[in-house]
Amino acid sequence: MSRASAPQRTLSRGDRALRDRVAALLARAEVTLDGDQPWDLQVHDPRFFARVLAQGSLGLGESYMDGDWDAPALDALLARLLRARLNHQVVGWADRWAAVRARLINAQTRRRAVTVGERHYDLGNDLYAAMLGKRLVYSCGYWRSARTLDAAQEAKLDLVCRKLQLTPGQRVLDIGCGWGEALRFATERYGIHGIGLTISCEQAAYARELCRGLPIEIRVQDYRDFQEPVDRIFSIGMFEHVGVRNYRHYFELAAQCLPADGLMLLHTIGTNVSTNRTDPWIERYIFPNSMLPSAAQITAASEGRFVLEDWHSFGPDYDRTLQAWRDNVEAAWDRLSARYDTRFRRMWRFYLAASMATFRERQCQLWQLVLSPRGVPGGYVAPR
Repeated sequence: MSRASAPQRTLSRGDRALRDRVAALLARAEVTLDGDQPWDLQVHDPRFFARVLAQGSLGLGESYMDGDWDAPALDALLARLLRARLNHQVVGWADRWAAVRARLINAQTRRRAVTVGERHYDLGNDLYAAMLGKRLVYSCGYWRSARTLDAAQEAKLDLVCRKLQLTPGQRVLDIGCGWGEALRFATERYGIHGIGLTISCEQAAYARELCRGLPIEIRVQDYRDFQEPVDRIFSIGMFEHVGVRNYRHYFELAAQCLPADGLMLLHTIGTNVSTNRTDPWIERYIFPNSMLPSAAQITAASEGRFVLEDWHSFGPDYDRTLQAWRDNVEAAWDRLSARYDTRFRRMWRFYLAASMATFRERQCQLWQLVLSPRGVPGGYVAPR
């Protein structure tokens, strides 16, 4: 019998006191314990109360993975919790330790950087192929005129190419090339020659096969080890793994690779407030050694190295992208279940729903920045 379907035991006096504390917190978000609204939280195991009060977001996510609770509309529940800022009112030990750790070490050194490749991007191409659609593009789509996920991803890739003013024969660097889709698109549509960097062996193998026969070189290489001249640079969804201690060096290296008339496009998730760490549940289960940049951190790190030509924000498009990914995964679960167990499914479901909530509540943003080493003569006009 699963925990979700098991009969609830009678609560002890201590459990009732913890339940009352959790119920009072949830009421601030207009969420009811065991209520009848789709965003209400249904508790299956009373250990949930102690876990979430002691561990904050880590306890919330882990107890969901373990089946201690459910919500029919998980993304709507998590959005309400963020809107009420409960994540700031219940801070667990893991978050406090993360704050100390971030002050003491650089979590994004070369040695630590490979961890996210091994634990996240190497999970399996079958999962990502099911989730991401026709193109394996693991970043926000551009829904301005698109009606489907595939169209939104193609629109995003074309937007990147147009912003960079790509022309045939240019040498273009993709920092964090993923499965190679962006370089393949740019090569086939705009005639460029590409170099893609990734720290994931699984991604590199797939990208090499995808780009076979095209003037594209895929390397398993840290961005810090690349020091070659290129005409253009883009980085889509990789900057979230660089870390604030490395931002300055990142922009210095990029600037050194570009000519005076070069351009760089940075596509990244951003946060409204500067920090030096990520959510402890995300750190443990999804993106180890990651953190989101703030606008202040980006501009401070790029100051003196680049001229900021354009800053385009379209974070709400990520909510829609994530909903499409969720629908794809749920539709494919029958064939994925042979490899991924129920706890993994709940983990992935929580990850996608929590991400939707952060963009829906505008606590995370999606930015595309266009940068030039010396400023575009006469000014730069960005396409949309």
